Amino acid sequence: MDDWLEEETTNNTAALSSPSPNMGRGGRGGGFRNSFNSGDDNDTNKDGDKWNSSGGERGGFRGRGGRGRGRGFYNGDRGNDGEQENGFRGSRRGGRGGGFRRGSNGEGRGGFGGGYRGKDEEIFSSGKNGDNESSEQNTTEEEKPRVTYIPPTLPEDEDSIFSHYQSGINFDKYDQILVDVSGPNPPQAIMTFEEAALCESLKNNVAKSGYVKPTPVQKHGIPIISAGRDLMACAQTGSGKTAAFLLPILQKLMADGAAASCFSEVQAPEVIIVAPTRELINQIYLEARKFAHGTCVRPVVVYGGVQTGFQIRDLLKGCNILCGTPGRLMDVINRGKVELSKVQYLVLDEADRMLDMGFEPDMRRLVASPGMPDKEHRQTLMFSATYPEDIQRLAAEFLKVDYLFLAVGVVGGACSDVEQTFLEVTKFSKREQLLDFLKTIGSERTMVFVGTKRMADFIAIFLCQEKLPTTSIHGDREQRERELALADFRSGKCPVLVATSVAARGLDIPDVQHVINFDLPNNVDEYVHRIGRTGRCGNTGKAVSFFDPNVDAQLARSLVTILATAQQVVPSWLEEVAYGAHGTSSSFSTGRKTFASTDSRKENNSSMPFAAVGAAAAAPPAEEEDWG
Repeated sequence: MDDWLEEETTNNTAALSSPSPNMGRGGRGGGFRNSFNSGDDNDTNKDGDKWNSSGGERGGFRGRGGRGRGRGFYNGDRGNDGEQENGFRGSRRGGRGGGFRRGSNGEGRGGFGGGYRGKDEEIFSSGKNGDNESSEQNTTEEEKPRVTYIPPTLPEDEDSIFSHYQSGINFDKYDQILVDVSGPNPPQAIMTFEEAALCESLKNNVAKSGYVKPTPVQKHGIPIISAGRDLMACAQTGSGKTAAFLLPILQKLMADGAAASCFSEVQAPEVIIVAPTRELINQIYLEARKFAHGTCVRPVVVYGGVQTGFQIRDLLKGCNILCGTPGRLMDVINRGKVELSKVQYLVLDEADRMLDMGFEPDMRRLVASPGMPDKEHRQTLMFSATYPEDIQRLAAEFLKVDYLFLAVGVVGGACSDVEQTFLEVTKFSKREQLLDFLKTIGSERTMVFVGTKRMADFIAIFLCQEKLPTTSIHGDREQRERELALADFRSGKCPVLVATSVAARGLDIPDVQHVINFDLPNNVDEYVHRIGRTGRCGNTGKAVSFFDPNVDAQLARSLVTILATAQQVVPSWLEEVAYGAHGTSSSFSTGRKTFASTDSRKENNSSMPFAAVGAAAAAPPAEEEDWG
């Protein structure tokens, strides 16, 4: 049996009646220690979210019992993504204070130290024992908590594959958005999908998806990618970035005769797509699956929280496009199931986050992996709604020197399609304000963003107690719970979804009428991503933000800028706070801006060639359509 095959496991129970490999001999002080993290609770949702990072406060108590041989036990219950949340284990011939420990917070004194490897979200024993006896440092396979979740089978009928929602009344406003393309010799934009020279299968799939005319990022992105150019694209949320890179990539693969093969134990995909969250990468995979329907090109997705063996078996059925989150992607590569010599395209979605917040080392390991073509021999594509200047400089290290920067203006886009309202509230009045607002709007679909995982559960429970059907999504929830929460929200069973930043980026959920920032984020770029969950595809939406002057004052200047840029009313009290506050560094600054981010190379080289394309390049208006 291959070493990656994971056995089905049942709920482990503590076998106290007879010795087992998981039993240890207690030392002095078999007490109990409860060491969940109540410190840094912010949910950054890396692929391999560090739920119980060291440095959290120590809760509970530690007892010191008498001398004697106390037997510990190990219960292999798992938390989210294989995290050992309730794993009790006695110390192995332990030192002082062995006993039981709740949580996997790294090394335990004389106890079990758990950690995760390569952000793969699976716990592996550190083998640190009280007396360092070699015979007891070698842990067995049975001691590794395993992820056993297997997601439900996806439907194969075309109605499910090509399901989409209708575009809104403001869809035609996209034709008036200014577009800035900088870099040498940019190719001419297309006005229709017919000009993209797609093969018949792709044309049919585009039509079945409800696409009638391309959005600005598609008009410029498709020909740029088709021309073989590296691209850094900055476009508003909900503007069709995914189709902008998938369509030209699929066209190239099909023109080259690419076909998935199930006869190899090592797959060599032509395309690697990386995104920071599981929900987003799964969404990209579903889009790739939709556009590749009926062709020989096969996309595969790998991400944490799902049984590794299940994903590898699916991978070995054939793979041309490999979508993954950083941890699980590197895991399947390191296991030798994927080799990278045939990679033609490397795509980073939400690229600003992929090169920030701890993901940069993963990306450097990926591009330095054995067999991966260097940047001169592959095409690298980056997409996001925001590109701070420091991230642009970092991103340039992964791109050819003549890459193109595509900036799609925010005027008439998601920001102005979203009615933004700010309420001045104190920390202790937020709950009542939230409850009053939700009771006013009834069953309209609403996303509530909070700052911590603990607060997400707290608010969800509070709203349920107030007879408002609510669910929550955050990094500490198991993958099946996260998927169920999204399914309940999409279906309307729970019209309120409380979320941390895990849901702030990329998720395309239809008919979200309201976004509420119960807690404002600590940077304005994250605010842009959050409110982008509504007002998508030309639809209108509303965003309400609770502003606590004692906590959020550093955001005031940037928020005033965003409101002014989107031609929205700026409250006088917010202007007063902004006038007296110290602003934060971000991709936004005071003054009106046409683009959320601009090419940083222009500031260093005024002769940088670029083209500004406005409404004059727009195609004639068409009937309302849906472009996903």
